[in-house]
Amino acid sequence: MVLATGTVTLLLAEVAGWTQLWQSHPRDMKAAVTQLDAAVPSIVGNHQGVKLAEQGIGNSFMAAFTCATDAVACALELQRAPLAPLQLRIGLHTGEVQLRNETSYVGAALNRAVRLRDLAHGGQTVLSGTVHDLVVDCLPADVWLMDLGTHHLRDLPRPERVFQLCRPGIRIQFPALRSSDSSLARQLPLQLVSFVCRGTRLSEVQELIHRSRLVTLIGVGGAGKTRLAIQAAAAAAANFADGVWFVDLGPVTEPHGVETAIARTITSPDQPRSSTIATLTNFLWGRQTLIVLDNCEHLLDACRAVVMRLLAQCPRLTIVATSREPIGFAGEIRWRVPRMSLDDEAVELFADRARDVQPDFDLSDGHREIVKDICRRLDGLPLAIELAAAQVRYMSLGEIVDGLDETFIRLDGGVRATTSRQRTLWASIDWSHRLLTGPERVLFRRLAVFRGGFTVSAAKVVGRADHEERADVTRRLSRLVDKSVVVAETIDGRTRYRLLETMRQYALDVLRDSGEYELVARRHSDYYMNMAGAFETPARCGDEQHVQQLDRDFDNLKAAFTWYCDSAEIVSALRLTSLLQPMWLARGRIQEGLRWFDAILAANLGCNQAVTQVVRARALADKAGLDAWVGAVDSTALAHEALETARRLNDPDLLVRALTACGATSGYDLDAARSYFAEALGAARSINARWRLTHVLGWQAYSALVAGDPVTMLAAAEEGRDLAHSGGDRLSARYCRWSVAVATMLKGELEPSIATLRDMADEAEAARDPLWYTIVLVNLSRGLAYSGEANGAITAARDALGTAAVMGPWYEGFAQGALAAAALSAGDIPMAGKAIAAAPQLVGTHPSMMARINAYTAQIELARGNLSAAKCKADEAISSSSGWHLAQTLTTRARIWSAQGEWSRAESDVRAALTKAVEVEAFLGVSDIIECLGAVAAHEENYRCAARLLGAANAIRERSSEERFTIYQAEYDAALAVTRSALGDADLAAALAEGDVLGVQEAIAYAQRGRGQKKRAASGWASLTPTEFEVAEHVAEGLSTKEIAALMFVSIRTIHSHLTHIYTKLGINSRVQLANLANHHIFKTESAPSL
Repeated sequence: MVLATGTVTLLLAEVAGWTQLWQSHPRDMKAAVTQLDAAVPSIVGNHQGVKLAEQGIGNSFMAAFTCATDAVACALELQRAPLAPLQLRIGLHTGEVQLRNETSYVGAALNRAVRLRDLAHGGQTVLSGTVHDLVVDCLPADVWLMDLGTHHLRDLPRPERVFQLCRPGIRIQFPALRSSDSSLARQLPLQLVSFVCRGTRLSEVQELIHRSRLVTLIGVGGAGKTRLAIQAAAAAAANFADGVWFVDLGPVTEPHGVETAIARTITSPDQPRSSTIATLTNFLWGRQTLIVLDNCEHLLDACRAVVMRLLAQCPRLTIVATSREPIGFAGEIRWRVPRMSLDDEAVELFADRARDVQPDFDLSDGHREIVKDICRRLDGLPLAIELAAAQVRYMSLGEIVDGLDETFIRLDGGVRATTSRQRTLWASIDWSHRLLTGPERVLFRRLAVFRGGFTVSAAKVVGRADHEERADVTRRLSRLVDKSVVVAETIDGRTRYRLLETMRQYALDVLRDSGEYELVARRHSDYYMNMAGAFETPARCGDEQHVQQLDRDFDNLKAAFTWYCDSAEIVSALRLTSLLQPMWLARGRIQEGLRWFDAILAANLGCNQAVTQVVRARALADKAGLDAWVGAVDSTALAHEALETARRLNDPDLLVRALTACGATSGYDLDAARSYFAEALGAARSINARWRLTHVLGWQAYSALVAGDPVTMLAAAEEGRDLAHSGGDRLSARYCRWSVAVATMLKGELEPSIATLRDMADEAEAARDPLWYTIVLVNLSRGLAYSGEANGAITAARDALGTAAVMGPWYEGFAQGALAAAALSAGDIPMAGKAIAAAPQLVGTHPSMMARINAYTAQIELARGNLSAAKCKADEAISSSSGWHLAQTLTTRARIWSAQGEWSRAESDVRAALTKAVEVEAFLGVSDIIECLGAVAAHEENYRCAARLLGAANAIRERSSEERFTIYQAEYDAALAVTRSALGDADLAAALAEGDVLGVQEAIAYAQRGRGQKKRAASGWASLTPTEFEVAEHVAEGLSTKEIAALMFVSIRTIHSHLTHIYTKLGINSRVQLANLANHHIFKTESAPSL
């Protein structure tokens, strides 16, 4: 073995939970470790790596690679290797190493790799930023890297940007990384320049954060409030277990946007049927969290209201605000940010920033006095000092001093500022502005229209001067970055630019003074309109990367929408809102989209131009479609108006949209929905609109789910999935894949359904798609509940509740229903009751959802023994259920009837349930139905039939992986015990075996025999069971009790029991009487009843 030296990629792996595994699985561990020891050298060698000598107790190993991509490929294979019960946590880092000896390394790179590995969970692979940069452009198509943010590594001074290695087939969903401040660090903006410490002031702010729940850092723009707040928050990380969040209010222009900005940062902006602030308090209650609210000064009233509400209702929340004025809240600690010390801090900051642009900058004794004079003239304001320091690339220190003198003379008595420090800042910005060339000034002021950052492509379109080449804009933008007027940042591997808020406000004033504002604002709005319009092109209709781009530019999109509205450009505002339909869904921003629609439609009631009719009708259809996603059933009129317009204008694309909206908003009118979707499918096929077609097929599949029809659901979903995959439409594919998984589940195929849903949960999480992450987890929970994995089902349901809480009440209702089902499967009735009690007020009056809630409630009340309440809820559910849902609820009511002793009604309902399940080919739950029939047969003393049915149900469970809910175990045990008592162990085993060999269809056919027979008579020969007929026959033949027992392979006690039942039913009390009656009746006038 020859170890490489110099720069190598290290792979460090460790078995998670090593000690606990030896305690809990001592027998399995020996074989597992042997398997691991055999697999690792082979896998490492296959990828051109070298496995190093063991360092530890056998639970970890290390490998070295000369190529980072080989290390990544090795990690993927290790995570996919069959090593259960072992799970590996793996860290990858590239750096320079030194040989410790011939078989091992030492050095800083190894230390960083160890700390990186320690962040990971079992089954998780994490990469350093260095490895990310080496491999990100050459990964296989199905492999991607998930950005987990910047984290401090234990005992290491420099934080690390951490990425997770992802691929279908390996676990992707994990808790926060295993570091004390991981949840915090990744929520704070990445700082690209060093923090120049301000003596004890950082520790003072930390102490205030520890003592008070609201700390406001007050100072003029450029005083360093933001940077100090971020640094203090990072330093306080360990005290906030549930994370720290940074919310920039600079781009926010309207008061209601404060709570929305917070929600967007920490969760999601959507709160259907619930206020944003209520959703925030619901999410933050009980969480130990720190929020940094930056740039509050222009929204003080709104900030005060939000802060009061959050702090009052979230007892473990702390807020640090930055503002030019106090928030004005009782209990607020106001800490005025002082200027930097001119003797050391200010000079150090100037020198540090000067070296960023001129590495050989020397702060000699002579220079120090000049720099100190510059800092004094700039009042020790960090932003002003940084702007001045950026000029050392082009100017001497003396020239900088002269330039400042000229600026202060010109701004003496400043018109924009009221305090000396404000005038100082404005003067320094004005001076930096005057140092720009004419074309640079034009670009600088035009960049003021951007909100939340921009790309170079956007700057080329919006910021260029007339007849200017776009390449010139790129060069000038780079010069603005060099001069510290514009900030450049790398986000998700792409460079974005932004103006600091103080600089943007200055530039906006200059832009308005220039008379160019309207021109540039229109360019800006139209640019983002065109960006949104890319969804209309076939190649981009379901492009997730395009969704991510729009998500990053959401502040710009909102600014464009606002400008269109303020300019009374109704058509453009409506069109932009409609174009963003895929983003509203893919990012869970449904309620945001509805607010946009509501705002502009309310102002557009009187428009009747032809082009506006098309745009308005599309907007109505799109709004109705969004309403359907949150369970609203009151948008049918909007959809019908859109349909009327589409038919009148003979617009085929609009017709497809309107028909889809009509179907989606049809509520529980399944016949109407089927009609709308059928027409929409035909229209979409006629114009070859693939994206619209997949969209319609997705809705058709969902409508079939509401109807409980898995066959129709599966057919629509599979066609939609294949169309979406062939067109690269991952958004629609996700919808249709989910439908395929659920349809497969209803058909009784749990394992493939659960596997697909697990993959989809990982995919949706990686894609930052909260809508489908929530929906998939809800259905994964239900699948796990049916498969007997109650704990996993409860976990999935609770995870779904975590995202549903910020998606809105409709999705909370979904998740609460899933939690109730999971609790029922576990036999935890209090948990189930609490979950289902919260659901009705969340989902409103939507018929299909209320039917499901009533069905769960019926099962819960049955388990509690409240039979009257259970019967009432079951009746309500049955009245608005169909297909598989009806079969399930009929089964529940049959259980209620049997608990009440109404066996005839129980048999009627359970046979109706079986008929319905067979009719729609929905076999999930058929084992429950057949077990209920077995219980009915046992009650009627048809014990052999009961045993065969119970055996058939067990066989179905074995083949389908469906388990019995814990709450029904006692009912099954009782039926089995009665049957065992009647038949004896041997006969019971034989009868169970007869049922066990039946396939699903055979078992169903067997169970359906005798459908429609009346209940067996209570007395007389017709009341005897087949087994009792057999005993009577043997008595007539003159056999003794002992002989009959031997012949029937049961105990003498069992025969005595049968004789007692026979005597009672026939009204006799001796074997002689029975023999006489049997000879007279059994073989002459009666025949043994069939099943």
